[in-house]
Amino acid sequence: MKAEVFLPDDYRPAEDEPFMNERQTEYFRRKLTDWRQSILDETNSTIEGMQEGTRNIPDIADRASEETDRALELRTRDRQRKVISKIDAALRRIDEGEYGYCDDTGEPISLKRLDARPIATLSLEAQERHERREKVHRDD
Repeated sequence: MKAEVFLPDDYRPAEDEPFMNERQTEYFRRKLTDWRQSILDETNSTIEGMQEGTRNIPDIADRASEETDRALELRTRDRQRKVISKIDAALRRIDEGEYGYCDDTGEPISLKRLDARPIATLSLEAQERHERREKVHRDD
């Protein structure tokens, strides 16, 4: 069993410390876990709201508007479901000691990028190359 890493509330990973040391790893683990929990909380409130909000609306325009709102909400939740699987994959990479390294190059992903997008699997340069290739193939 690993000892818990002390992490001050104001801690931010810094470039001048060893990459993916225990504190950085714990910082990103907590960030991912908190993000995952907030998505699950939002999903639960959406489900409760939809169950409580079922009502018979006589005006067809109002009913159509409510159905559109629900469809949009469900699409958002579906996108978030996909994010949860990426969060879970990132947490697995943390456990395996592979978190923070680019899938293409094996080089460290910048801490700023990871802080902004903790589920990133590519460095900024590799992501840009990937997007350029995608654009070229899409234009065919």
